[in-house]
Amino acid sequence: MANELILLDTWVSPFGMRVRIALREKGIKFEYKEEDLTNKSDLLLKMNPIHKKIPVLIHNGKPVRESGIIVQYVDEVWHDKAPLLPSEPYPRAQARFWADFVDKKVFDAGRKVWVTKGEEQKSLMEEFIGHLKTLEAELGDEPYFGGEKMGYVDVTMVPIYSWFHAYEVSGNFSFESHCPKLVAWAKRCMQHDSVSKALPDPEKVYEYVLQLRKRLGIE
Repeated sequence: MANELILLDTWVSPFGMRVRIALREKGIKFEYKEEDLTNKSDLLLKMNPIHKKIPVLIHNGKPVRESGIIVQYVDEVWHDKAPLLPSEPYPRAQARFWADFVDKKVFDAGRKVWVTKGEEQKSLMEEFIGHLKTLEAELGDEPYFGGEKMGYVDVTMVPIYSWFHAYEVSGNFSFESHCPKLVAWAKRCMQHDSVSKALPDPEKVYEYVLQLRKRLGIE
């Protein structure tokens, strides 16, 4: 079966980064199409008419939407190459639980930090760090959330590392002092080409955040 793969994405999206990491970790070639989210392409609107969001993976003309679903889809289709999810039902369920925690707690709190200021922002930053500490406890002394190898939770979580610098500069603090094991884990993940090629320059992310806050009238 031919595998024509097109990824509709935007460079700064941690959700899109997940898909790029998963595809590259498995050595799968794909065509990347950068989307301007202020002027969405006809292709994006056609392939994701419900949410009109990136990322969308188009596999032989058929769209797969939502980053977590896409990563699982990629893992199932190319299951013989660098599997991301455990083969056994219970560890697989646990991986999905922690990936869901990342989406509903970590990313949600992290997003809210950028659309607030003052005491509200400070409170949300503390909540955000609290969620990271929960993840750090789950990681324990393992090199990866997937154990000895990078897995589904790692792929889900590591994109936010590219945003750490922006949080640190804005909040005048260090993640390494709060979550040293998590930072060490992120640096370990960055040794994978699949990760280092997917994550953008942290300085560019910070510039993007400043522009975003100005656009929202927060700065």
